[in-house]
Amino acid sequence: MRLVNAVLLCLLLLLVGFVGQAALAQTASPASQPPTAAAGPIARDFPPGLQIPDAARPGPHFDADKATEAYLNLLSPEQRKLSDAYFEGGYWLQLWEFLYGVGIGVFLLVSGISVRMRDFARGLVRNRWLSTALYALLWVIVGTLLGLPMDFYSGFVREHQYGLSNQSAMDWLWDSSKALMIAAVFIPPIISLLYAVVRRLGERWWIWASLGALVLNLLVIMIGPVFLEPVFNDFQPLPEGPVREAVLSLARANRIPTEHVEWFDASKQTTRVSAHVSGFMNTSQVSLNDNLVNRTSLPEIRAVLGHEMGHYVLNHALRLTIYLSLVIAFGLFIVHCLLDWMLARWGARLKLEGRDDPAALPLAVIAFSLFMFLATPVNNMIVHQAEAEADAFGLNAAREPNGFAMSAMRLSTYRKLRPGPLEEVIFYDHPSGYTRVHNAMLWLAENQDNPTANAPIPPPMQPLTFAPKPKPASAR
Repeated sequence: MRLVNAVLLCLLLLLVGFVGQAALAQTASPASQPPTAAAGPIARDFPPGLQIPDAARPGPHFDADKATEAYLNLLSPEQRKLSDAYFEGGYWLQLWEFLYGVGIGVFLLVSGISVRMRDFARGLVRNRWLSTALYALLWVIVGTLLGLPMDFYSGFVREHQYGLSNQSAMDWLWDSSKALMIAAVFIPPIISLLYAVVRRLGERWWIWASLGALVLNLLVIMIGPVFLEPVFNDFQPLPEGPVREAVLSLARANRIPTEHVEWFDASKQTTRVSAHVSGFMNTSQVSLNDNLVNRTSLPEIRAVLGHEMGHYVLNHALRLTIYLSLVIAFGLFIVHCLLDWMLARWGARLKLEGRDDPAALPLAVIAFSLFMFLATPVNNMIVHQAEAEADAFGLNAAREPNGFAMSAMRLSTYRKLRPGPLEEVIFYDHPSGYTRVHNAMLWLAENQDNPTANAPIPPPMQPLTFAPKPKPASAR
C-alpha cells in the first residue's frame, strides 16, 4: 500500500508540474509573452551576411556613440520586444526552477520515498559503497522523472514559443535520455565517494569535498567537452576553404596548439550561433556550430573565434574553475551547517539517521540549491569578468570590430540588448549587447584603417553542407 501511495504521489507531482507550467504561460504578463500568430510573423534572426551601418564607417567625423546606436537600430522594435520578453522571462524562470527543485526534494523526504530507496538499496547489497551508489542511481532516475515537466517547459516548449529551437519533441526526449544515461553512469560513484568522505572525516567532510569538486570541475571543463559533446552532436573536420583557413590562421597567430578544427550540427537543435575552444593537451579542439558557419559572415566568424581563443590564451578555464570552486567550497560549508541544523529539527520525523545517511541527500541538495540560487550574482560577476577580458582579447586578435558588433547584435535577438546597471550585475554573466557593440566601436575609433570597415560589404558566403556520418563498413 505504501508503494502504491508513493507512485500516486509521483504521478500527482508530475501532473501538478504540467498544469503549473500551463498556468504560468497563461498568467504571464503581456510583456513577457511571445507574440501570437495573429500579431503577424516577426523575423527572429538577421539575414546571413555582414551589415555595416553608414555611421559605423571610418571617417573624420566618426563617433563611437552614434555608430553604436546605428548598430542597435538594426534590431527592429518588434525584435527588441521579443528579445526583452524572452530574457526577462528567464529571470522568473530561474526562481520557478529553484522552487520546483526544492519541491521535488521536499516531496522525496516527506513522502518517505527517499528512505524507501535507501532501505531498498541496503536490502539488495550490504556493502555501504555499493548501497549508496544504488541509492544515488535511484535518486537520479526519480529526480529526473519528477523534474521532467519543468525541463520540458524550459528546454522545449518555451524555446519553440520564441523560435529558438528546431527540435521535435521526440528528439528533445532522446537528448534528455542520453543526458540521464550519462548522469546514471557518473553521479552514483561520485555520491558514493562523497558519503565515504562524510563517514570517514565527520565535520571536516566539506573541506575534502571542496577539493574533490575542484578536481572534478577541471576534468569536466578541460576534457569533458571533447568526449561528452559528441554524444549529442556530430563533430566533423571543417571543410577546406576560407573559413577553415581563417580559423587556423587565427589559432597559429595566437599560439594555440591545435590543428583540430571542427564544426558540429547544432542546427538540428537550436537557431543560436556559437563556437568554443575546449579540451586539454592533445585533446584541444576549436569547434564552430553550423549556424555560425552558414548564417553569419567571415568577419563575424573571426570575431567570435577571437573571443573564444581569448579564453584559451588567458587560461580562463583554470581560473574560472578555481574561482567557482571557491564559491562551491563556501556553499558546501553552508550545507554542512544547515544540514546538521535541519537534521536536528526534522531528522527523526523524516526517519533520517544523520549526515552520513544517503536518504538525507535531498535535504543536502535543498540547502546547496538555496545557496547557489542566492549566489547567482556572485557567479555571474566571476564569469562576466572573464567574458569581458575575452572580448578585449578577441577585438585585438581578430581585428574585426564590425564583425564583433554584428555578432553581438545576432546574440541580442534573444538577449536583452540594453539592461539597467543593477539588472546587468544581478542577471548577466556576459557583457550586454550594448556594451559589446560600444566597445567594438571604441576600438574602431582608434583603428580607422581597419580593412573590413573600409571595404565594400562582401556578399554572403555559400552555405556549407554538413554531410551525414558514413556508415560502418559492416553495415554496408
